[in-house]
Formats: sequence, C-alpha cells, structure tokens
Amino acid sequence: MAAQRTYGGLSAEERRAQRRSALLDAALEIIGTQGLDKLTVTGMCGEAGLNERYYYESFTSRDDVLTALIDGIAEELVLVIAAALHGAGDDSRAKARAAIAAGIHLLTDDPRKTEVTMVAAMATPALRARTTETIRAFARLVASEGIEFYGVDGPAPDPVIDFRATYLVGGLIQTLTGWVRGDLDISRETLIDYTTDVFVLLGEDFAHRADQDRSEP
Repeated sequence: MAAQRTYGGLSAEERRAQRRSALLDAALEIIGTQGLDKLTVTGMCGEAGLNERYYYESFTSRDDVLTALIDGIAEELVLVIAAALHGAGDDSRAKARAAIAAGIHLLTDDPRKTEVTMVAAMATPALRARTTETIRAFARLVASEGIEFYGVDGPAPDPVIDFRATYLVGGLIQTLTGWVRGDLDISRETLIDYTTDVFVLLGEDFAHRADQDRSEP
C-alpha cells in the first residue's frame, strides 16, 4: 500500500478531521450568536473559511451537523463529570455536587452550548430521538455511579434504579431549561445546591431501602 501523502506534516485523514472540526466550530458559533435558522451550508463554510465542497465530505444534512454537535457536548459532559467525581470528597453530597456543578457549568458557561442543547436538540424528530438516547445514556451513568458508591446489590437492570436515575436526569434537564429561560429566579449556585439535595435524597433513600431488604430474614 502506498504511503499516505502528507501536507504540512498532516495526513489526508488528519486534514479532513481538522476541516470537520472547523465546520462544527462554525456551526456552534452561528447557532449561538445568530440562531438555528441561520445555520446554512454557505454560512458554515464562510464562518470556517472553507470551500463548500468540504462540507459534503463530512455531512449530508443539517441534522448530521446538529447530531455531531450534540454528541460532542455529551462527550465533554462525560469527561468533566468523570474528572469532577475523581477529584471530589468521599461523601455522597460532595460527589453529587461536584458532578452536577461540572455538568451545569459546562452547559451554561458557554451560551452557544446552551443554545445547542436547549433549542437545536429539539429541532426535529430525529434530533429529539437522539436527545432521548443521550438522556438514557446519562441515566445509566448516574445509576452505575450510584450502585458503585452505595454498594447496592440487586437484579440487573433494577427497574427502581433505572426509574430514579431517569427521573433525576430528565428532571435536571427540564429544570435547567427553565432556569436558562429565566423561569426560576435563583442563582446558578443555588440551582446546583437544590439539584444536589434531590440527587442525594433519592440516592440515600434507595440505599436505605436496599439495606432494609438485605437485613430482613
């Protein structure tokens, strides 16, 4: 097989990845500053400084672009939450607050990401389905962390754990959306504290019930 030709020290695949990343950065900027309606192939390529033909080497539709943005933000969330959990204290509240704060800060420090997750993610049926899948994935992450932290044994998957984790993640997203829109007149730190209260309450209640079940003859 012939060696892959390089330009400026980058392979063709690496250059393609760079162009894709530049287009996604451009899409994030347009959505965040001009609105979803302004997201066009011409606009993206102009913002990225690329010929329009490069758009089609990575994307086939606007939904493709938005899905890639949503997936990218979800990956960022996983990384910052994992880092926050690793650096948090050993008690349940410290871990919950660290993870929740990390996620909320990521989604709200950059208004462009807020716009993507709160508006663009609901733009079409396909994107809403993708968002639902993402919520389920984070619910599974919450369930897994809770099981590990509290040392809860039980059937897999446990419908009670699944329900509570889905309720927590879905409720957080709905609450965060309302807060971003100004429906909740509280500070971001208070929002984080209140959310932590709910996560810890449901987690410790379930752990307590599990302990009772194990102690029963």
